[in-house]
Amino acid sequence: MDNIKYAIEGILFAAGEPVKAAKLAVVLDTSVDEVNKAVDELKKEYSENHRGFNIIDILEGYQICSRPEYYTYIQEILGEQRRQPLSNAAMEALAIIAYKQPITKGQIEHIRGVNSDSCVNRLYERGLIEEKGRLDAPGRPILYVTTDTFLRCFGLTKPTDLPPLDLRSLNLETSQGLQLEIDENGENIAVENEENTEQ
Repeated sequence: MDNIKYAIEGILFAAGEPVKAAKLAVVLDTSVDEVNKAVDELKKEYSENHRGFNIIDILEGYQICSRPEYYTYIQEILGEQRRQPLSNAAMEALAIIAYKQPITKGQIEHIRGVNSDSCVNRLYERGLIEEKGRLDAPGRPILYVTTDTFLRCFGLTKPTDLPPLDLRSLNLETSQGLQLEIDENGENIAVENEENTEQ
């Protein structure tokens, strides 16, 4: 088991992106169950030893990521410039897309009650959403869905892992000024209390 466990660790470390459990099983000539058990042991080791990284479940596989609490130090070492956090409005639009996807910009604006061009563009630039076809309706508007980057940011395996939410109660006040900051790879988030009036 140790050989498989540390082989998985090496693969995930080198890959830098999600690797499906089924693919790991094929490469290591073992079963998916054995892969899952090995990963569980690695997670336990990382937690007990307070390691600076962990393994997250995503897209029917796994990925090694730095722990969010160490992001500030990593950012300083790598010399990355601080990125502008997402506004309350952008977070609101992201929540709507996450829970109602696939969804058009017009539908987002109908729910929010305001123009959402800036929000959608910002989310698209950050790689949190992507185009997923067009709605079969007049004008054939673009449909938007969340991305793998979104899943990594929020530690989700799939979109359906989101907790239940009544979108009718969603408004700018619910976020209480919380802001989201994402690094270049979309792997870390930071929440801040900052005012932003972007719509």
